[in-house]
Amino acid sequence: MNKTLIAAALVCAALLGNTAAWAQATDTGMAKPMMDDPLYKTFGEKPGLVKLMDDFMVRLLADPRTGPFFKPANQQRVKEQLVDQFCMLTGGPCAYKGVDMKTSHRDLEINKANFNALVEVLQQAMDAQGIPFRAQNQLLARLAPMNRDIITPK
Repeated sequence: MNKTLIAAALVCAALLGNTAAWAQATDTGMAKPMMDDPLYKTFGEKPGLVKLMDDFMVRLLADPRTGPFFKPANQQRVKEQLVDQFCMLTGGPCAYKGVDMKTSHRDLEINKANFNALVEVLQQAMDAQGIPFRAQNQLLARLAPMNRDIITPK
């Protein structure tokens, strides 16, 4: 079975599921992870996340499906926010202090295809960094609930 299909199925399962570990929401619209989660170490801690975001941003800008959303943005700021967000979601010591997902994406008119393209590009960046497939899926499952706040309803 195709790796992207497996990841998509896991993301869908995360959207439909409601585990106790992710039931608590923060002011940013993100679930609150457990500290000392081994996932943070698997991603290489903060230096690994910085490296991942450096690669991810290059790929986002190059992809015609995602580039238009990121080219006008302050790319350094976006990378810093993503590092903090992913650090927090993987159980690291960081705190995401950015704007909540709904507010930061409300005027971008992002649809499901745009969102899925970003997930695909993220998977490519994680593959390039050698992040194990299981760890990728764990992160994607933690990111999945944000789609409600990122995708613009029709």
